[in-house]
Order: sequence, then structure tokens, then C-alpha cells
Amino acid sequence: MKQNLPAASRSALGEEDAQYLAEVMRALASPLRLRILSCLLEGPATVSELCERLGSAQAAVSNHLRLLRHLNLVVGVRHGRNVCYRLFDEHVNDLLNQAIGHASHLPDRSSE
Repeated sequence: MKQNLPAASRSALGEEDAQYLAEVMRALASPLRLRILSCLLEGPATVSELCERLGSAQAAVSNHLRLLRHLNLVVGVRHGRNVCYRLFDEHVNDLLNQAIGHASHLPDRSSE
């Protein structure tokens, strides 16, 4: 995706940028991937730590992290035998916080 464009230049997405953004949005449509990202909002974590916090199998968490890494939503840094994951940058942090903030302002869906 193009970086550092003036706001007016970013209003209409090109085909390539729209394709990439659609992939990111599909990645964010997974409840487990959103839970992984929300854990990483709190700070870096290993796969084992994420599995423990989420109550999910290591294979599932690892597969989701692979996709999130491919889309530049997370990065992994090797520390000995472990890989410690964190959010890619502040843009991902801001995107998640905006989405969480938006969801908290929606009407209560349990009454529907």
C-alpha cells in the first residue's frame, strides 16, 4: 500500500491497494485473530503465552500468526527457541483501538 500520501490522494483506492486492504479486512473478520491482536495490544507475547491466554491450540494460533505476519499486522522476533510476536506498528495499534472503540459505541446487540 502507498505510504505518506496526502489525504486527498488516498480517497480513491487503486486496484492493488484495494486488493491488499480487502485481505486485511478478511483477516480481521476472524474472532480468534482479533483476540490474538488484542492480546498483542497489551504487549509482545510468544505463541505459548498466547495459547495460554486464549485457551487455543498451538497449531491454530501459529497458523493465524503466519497469516497476520504475511499481511504485516504482526512481526515475530526470535529469542533462542521462541519467537516473540508484537503488532507491526502504531498503525495496527490505532486500527485495532478504533475498531474496539467503535464496537463499544454500538447499540447492545444482545437485546435484538
